[in-house]
Amino acid sequence: MALVTGCGTADGRVDASAGQDRPTASSTVSVPQGLRDFRSAQKLPSVPAPRRVRIPDLGVDSTLEFLDRRADKTVEVPKDWQRAGWYRDGPRPGEPGSAVILGHVDSPQGPAIFSGLAGVRAGTRVIVDRADGSSVTFRVTRVELFLRARFPVAKVYLPTLARELRLITCGGRYDRSRGGYQSNVVVFATAERRSVGG
Repeated sequence: MALVTGCGTADGRVDASAGQDRPTASSTVSVPQGLRDFRSAQKLPSVPAPRRVRIPDLGVDSTLEFLDRRADKTVEVPKDWQRAGWYRDGPRPGEPGSAVILGHVDSPQGPAIFSGLAGVRAGTRVIVDRADGSSVTFRVTRVELFLRARFPVAKVYLPTLARELRLITCGGRYDRSRGGYQSNVVVFATAERRSVGG
Protein backbone atom coordinates (compact mmCIF):
# COMPACT_ATOMS: atom_id res chain seq x y z
CA MET A 1 0.00 0.00 0.00
CA ALA A 2 1.56 3.29 -1.07
CA LEU A 3 0.11 6.54 0.16
CA VAL A 4 0.74 10.16 -0.63
CA THR A 5 -1.14 13.38 -0.13
CA GLY A 6 -2.20 15.83 -2.80
CA CYS A 7 -2.11 19.59 -2.47
CA GLY A 8 -4.22 22.16 -4.27
CA THR A 9 -2.65 25.31 -5.66
CA ALA A 10 -3.94 28.82 -6.08
CA ASP A 11 -4.18 28.45 -9.84
CA GLY A 12 -6.59 25.54 -9.44
CA ARG A 13 -4.26 22.64 -10.23
CA VAL A 14 -3.78 19.69 -7.92
CA ASP A 15 -0.38 18.20 -7.29
CA ALA A 16 -0.12 14.45 -7.72
CA SER A 17 2.27 11.57 -7.17
CA ALA A 18 5.88 11.04 -8.12
CA GLY A 19 6.88 9.59 -11.46
CA GLN A 20 4.70 11.88 -13.58
CA ASP A 21 5.18 15.26 -15.23
CA ARG A 22 3.09 16.94 -12.55
CA PRO A 23 4.63 18.32 -9.34
CA THR A 24 5.25 15.90 -6.50
CA ALA A 25 3.08 16.36 -3.42
CA SER A 26 5.03 13.80 -1.44
CA SER A 27 7.07 10.68 -1.71
CA THR A 28 5.40 7.29 -1.63
CA VAL A 29 5.93 4.95 1.29
CA SER A 30 5.26 1.23 1.31
CA VAL A 31 3.63 0.30 4.59
CA PRO A 32 5.07 -2.94 6.01
CA GLN A 33 2.67 -5.90 6.04
CA GLY A 34 2.69 -6.05 9.85
CA LEU A 35 1.47 -2.48 10.09
CA ARG A 36 -1.15 -2.94 7.37
CA ASP A 37 -2.61 -5.83 9.37
CA PHE A 38 -2.29 -4.14 12.78
CA ARG A 39 -5.37 -4.54 14.99
CA SER A 40 -5.56 -3.68 18.67
CA ALA A 41 -6.49 -6.49 21.05
CA GLN A 42 -8.53 -3.96 23.04
CA LYS A 43 -12.28 -3.81 22.59
CA LEU A 44 -12.77 -0.22 21.48
CA PRO A 45 -16.07 1.64 21.25
CA SER A 46 -17.37 2.57 17.83
CA VAL A 47 -16.77 6.22 16.91
CA PRO A 48 -19.29 8.08 14.72
CA ALA A 49 -18.16 9.63 11.45
CA PRO A 50 -17.01 13.27 11.59
CA ARG A 51 -19.23 15.99 10.14
CA ARG A 52 -17.57 19.33 11.02
CA VAL A 53 -14.20 20.75 12.09
CA ARG A 54 -13.87 23.93 14.15
CA ILE A 55 -10.76 25.88 15.13
CA PRO A 56 -12.16 28.84 17.09
CA ASP A 57 -8.83 30.71 17.31
CA LEU A 58 -8.60 30.77 13.50
CA GLY A 59 -12.28 31.37 12.79
CA VAL A 60 -12.49 27.97 11.05
CA ASP A 61 -15.92 26.31 11.03
CA SER A 62 -16.37 23.86 8.18
CA THR A 63 -18.48 20.86 7.33
CA LEU A 64 -16.35 18.01 6.01
CA GLU A 65 -16.12 16.44 2.60
CA PHE A 66 -15.26 12.72 2.64
CA LEU A 67 -12.03 12.13 0.73
CA ASP A 68 -10.80 8.93 -0.91
CA ARG A 69 -7.59 7.98 -2.70
CA ARG A 70 -7.24 8.56 -6.42
CA ALA A 71 -5.95 5.99 -8.89
CA ASP A 72 -2.42 7.41 -8.59
CA LYS A 73 -2.52 6.76 -4.82
CA THR A 74 -2.71 10.42 -3.84
CA VAL A 75 -5.33 11.48 -1.33
CA GLU A 76 -8.07 13.58 -2.85
CA VAL A 77 -8.27 17.24 -1.89
CA PRO A 78 -11.56 19.02 -1.13
CA LYS A 79 -13.48 20.22 -4.18
CA ASP A 80 -14.58 23.36 -2.33
CA TRP A 81 -11.82 25.86 -1.49
CA GLN A 82 -13.70 26.92 1.66
CA ARG A 83 -14.41 23.44 2.96
CA ALA A 84 -12.13 20.92 4.68
CA GLY A 85 -12.12 17.20 3.97
CA TRP A 86 -11.57 14.05 6.05
CA TYR A 87 -9.55 11.14 4.62
CA ARG A 88 -12.08 8.40 5.24
CA ASP A 89 -9.80 5.40 4.64
CA GLY A 90 -8.01 6.40 7.85
CA PRO A 91 -9.22 6.49 11.45
CA ARG A 92 -12.22 8.55 12.49
CA PRO A 93 -11.32 11.49 14.73
CA GLY A 94 -11.39 10.19 18.30
CA GLU A 95 -10.42 6.63 17.39
CA PRO A 96 -6.92 5.36 18.17
CA GLY A 97 -4.79 6.32 15.21
CA SER A 98 -3.99 9.36 13.11
CA ALA A 99 -7.12 10.89 11.61
CA VAL A 100 -6.34 13.23 8.71
CA ILE A 101 -8.18 16.39 7.65
CA LEU A 102 -7.04 18.39 4.61
CA GLY A 103 -7.90 21.88 3.40
CA HIS A 104 -6.71 24.46 0.88
CA VAL A 105 -4.58 27.43 1.97
CA ASP A 106 -5.79 29.76 -0.77
CA SER A 107 -7.88 29.93 -3.92
CA PRO A 108 -8.12 32.00 -7.11
CA GLN A 109 -10.38 34.36 -5.14
CA GLY A 110 -8.16 34.72 -2.06
CA PRO A 111 -7.64 32.94 1.29
CA ALA A 112 -9.16 29.46 1.66
CA ILE A 113 -10.37 27.48 4.68
CA PHE A 114 -6.90 26.67 6.10
CA SER A 115 -5.23 29.98 5.23
CA GLY A 116 -4.16 30.57 8.85
CA LEU A 117 -3.09 27.03 9.67
CA ALA A 118 0.67 27.62 9.49
CA GLY A 119 0.42 30.17 12.31
CA VAL A 120 -1.52 28.02 14.76
CA ARG A 121 0.09 27.69 18.20
CA ALA A 122 0.62 24.71 20.47
CA GLY A 123 -2.36 24.30 22.78
CA THR A 124 -4.90 25.57 20.23
CA ARG A 125 -8.21 23.68 20.34
CA VAL A 126 -9.46 21.77 17.29
CA ILE A 127 -13.01 20.46 17.70
CA VAL A 128 -14.49 17.75 15.51
CA ASP A 129 -18.27 17.35 15.61
CA ARG A 130 -19.63 13.93 14.76
CA ALA A 131 -22.74 12.40 13.21
CA ASP A 132 -24.38 11.49 16.52
CA GLY A 133 -24.08 15.03 17.95
CA SER A 134 -20.99 14.27 20.03
CA SER A 135 -17.68 16.06 19.62
CA VAL A 136 -14.04 15.40 20.34
CA THR A 137 -11.52 18.13 21.19
CA PHE A 138 -7.88 17.98 20.18
CA ARG A 139 -5.01 20.20 21.32
CA VAL A 140 -2.30 21.19 18.87
CA THR A 141 1.10 19.85 19.94
CA ARG A 142 3.24 21.17 17.08
CA VAL A 143 3.26 22.53 13.53
CA GLU A 144 5.82 21.43 10.96
CA LEU A 145 6.63 22.36 7.36
CA PHE A 146 7.78 19.59 5.01
CA LEU A 147 8.97 19.76 1.43
CA ARG A 148 6.47 18.01 -0.83
CA ALA A 149 9.15 15.68 -2.14
CA ARG A 150 9.94 14.58 1.43
CA PHE A 151 6.44 14.41 2.84
CA PRO A 152 6.62 12.29 6.05
CA VAL A 153 4.00 9.68 5.24
CA ALA A 154 5.03 7.55 8.21
CA LYS A 155 4.56 10.42 10.69
CA VAL A 156 1.19 11.38 9.25
CA TYR A 157 -0.54 8.10 8.41
CA LEU A 158 0.97 5.14 10.26
CA PRO A 159 -0.88 3.52 13.20
CA THR A 160 -0.74 4.70 16.80
CA LEU A 161 -2.78 3.76 19.84
CA ALA A 162 -3.11 7.43 20.78
CA ARG A 163 -6.08 9.47 19.51
CA GLU A 164 -4.34 11.80 17.07
CA LEU A 165 -5.35 14.31 14.42
CA ARG A 166 -3.36 15.69 11.50
CA LEU A 167 -4.42 18.86 9.67
CA ILE A 168 -2.71 19.39 6.31
CA THR A 169 -2.51 22.27 3.86
CA CYS A 170 -0.03 23.77 1.39
CA GLY A 171 2.72 26.13 2.49
CA GLY A 172 6.25 27.33 2.09
CA ARG A 173 7.56 28.88 -1.10
CA TYR A 174 5.16 29.38 -4.01
CA ASP A 175 6.74 28.69 -7.40
CA ARG A 176 4.28 28.85 -10.29
CA SER A 177 6.81 27.29 -12.69
CA ARG A 178 7.03 24.21 -10.45
CA GLY A 179 3.29 23.87 -9.88
CA GLY A 180 2.67 26.08 -6.87
CA TYR A 181 3.52 25.58 -3.23
CA GLN A 182 6.65 23.53 -2.62
CA SER A 183 5.81 22.34 0.90
CA ASN A 184 3.02 21.06 3.12
CA VAL A 185 2.06 22.44 6.52
CA VAL A 186 1.18 19.64 8.94
CA VAL A 187 -0.46 20.38 12.29
CA PHE A 188 -0.17 17.57 14.84
CA ALA A 189 -2.84 17.39 17.56
CA THR A 190 -3.80 14.97 20.34
CA ALA A 191 -7.25 14.34 21.78
CA GLU A 192 -8.04 15.69 25.22
CA ARG A 193 -8.60 12.99 27.80
CA ARG A 194 -12.18 14.07 28.37
CA SER A 195 -14.12 15.09 25.27
CA VAL A 196 -17.91 15.20 24.93
CA GLY A 197 -19.00 11.80 23.63
CA GLY A 198 -15.36 10.93 22.94
